[in-house]
Amino acid sequence: MFGYIILGFTLAAPIGPVNSARLDKGIKNGFWHAWMVGVGSMLADGIFMLLVYLGLVKFLQIPIVQIFLWLFGGFVLIYSGFECIKSVTQLTLSYHREKASFLKSFFIGFIMSITSPLSVLFWLGIYGSVLAKTAQTSSTEALLIYSLMIFLGLACWDIFVAALSTGLRKYLTLKTLKAISIISGASLVGFGLYFGYQGLRSLLG
Repeated sequence: MFGYIILGFTLAAPIGPVNSARLDKGIKNGFWHAWMVGVGSMLADGIFMLLVYLGLVKFLQIPIVQIFLWLFGGFVLIYSGFECIKSVTQLTLSYHREKASFLKSFFIGFIMSITSPLSVLFWLGIYGSVLAKTAQTSSTEALLIYSLMIFLGLACWDIFVAALSTGLRKYLTLKTLKAISIISGASLVGFGLYFGYQGLRSLLG
């Protein structure tokens, strides 16, 4: 069972849009804002897991739905990336955190994950295969417990990144802080452009 917690932890670990946003929020606003980005992302992950668990994956395989996810996901990422870069001029090394809404941080994580075709493919592929394999030897109750263990792993990663990004701020110079913010923003824009390209390619192809 512990292995499923490790699986959830490692599934959340790859660098991507949500982790970039989590680090940026943690450095700028502190632990709770970074954590809320992760909570939003986990809610989206939970929805994907539920869809796979209930066998409702065919809806996500409809071409028009996939095109919408690519294009809207790309828009969200590009907008968030430019907002991240634009806020660089307001950064200081004061330990007085920026005023920001917890709800906004939550929705950033949720929208980034729920509109990401990579998240869809990721959960359909990884969680779907784990579910299929486990279903051969386990009961429905066991499947639910294992799914919760994966979710617990996601939560552990969220807390780890939030704590890491908050702790890093103490050791950063203003120049480094701005560089990290620009890199985070640029990575979000990069992912957004990729999503947009894939969406247009699917739409026009």
